[in-house]
Amino acid sequence: MLKEEMVAALNIQMREEFYSSYLYLSMSGYFEQKGLKGFANWMFIQYKEETDHAVKFFNYLKSQSADIKLEAIKEPKHEWNSIPEVFHDTLKHEQYITSCINNLTDLAEKLKDRATYNFLQWFVDEQVEEEENVRDIIDQLNLIGDNKSALFLLDKDLSQRVYTPINQAV
Repeated sequence: MLKEEMVAALNIQMREEFYSSYLYLSMSGYFEQKGLKGFANWMFIQYKEETDHAVKFFNYLKSQSADIKLEAIKEPKHEWNSIPEVFHDTLKHEQYITSCINNLTDLAEKLKDRATYNFLQWFVDEQVEEEENVRDIIDQLNLIGDNKSALFLLDKDLSQRVYTPINQAV
C-alpha cells in the first residue's frame, strides 16, 4: 500500500505529464501554422509519448489501489519567436520533468517504497533519452543557422519520426 505522501506526489507527476503532452501539442500546432510539417510531426509524437507517460502513472496508481486525482492543467504557451526558442523551451521543460522524476525517486527511497522506486527507474532512463534528443535537435539548429535549405532538410528528417507506443503495464 502506498503512503499518502507518495500518492499525492504521483498524482502531481501525472498532472505534469499531462501538461507536457498539452505543451507539445501546442508546439505542434505552432509548427503547423508555420508550414513546418516535420517539426509539427516531431512535437505531435512528443505529445503522444507524454500522454503515454501520464497514463503509465495512472495505471500504476490504479494497480496500487491508490486514490487517482486528476488536477487542472494550466494553459501552455502557444507562441514563440523562433524555432530554436521552441526547442530551448522544450529542453528547459524536459530538465524540469527530470528534476520532478528525481524528486519522486528520492521520495521513494526515503519512504523505502521499493515498488515505486522500481517503477520510476523507467522514467529516469526515459528522461536521459528525452533530454539527449532535444539537445541533438538544438545542435542541428545551431549548425543550420539561417540556412533555409538546411532547415528544409531537417524538417523533412523530423517528418520521418514514427510513434511507438510504450508498454503501459506496470
